[in-house]
Amino acid sequence: MVQVSVRDNNVEQALRALKKKLQREGVFREMKIRKHYEKPSEKKKREASEAVRRWRKMERKKRDR
Repeated sequence: MVQVSVRDNNVEQALRALKKKLQREGVFREMKIRKHYEKPSEKKKREASEAVRRWRKMERKKRDR
């Protein structure tokens, strides 16, 4: 559960913090995916491409170190 506290009645700052937390947790991406039905074959293909992207990112970070 995501919680954001509002300090000094600064709602705009709290909203920015909330959006940033939701973005990090992938809520917006999941909402976009769940908006329409996804066939099992499309889901499998998407998950495979996401795995490749994560793997490439990990390899790139290893190489930069």
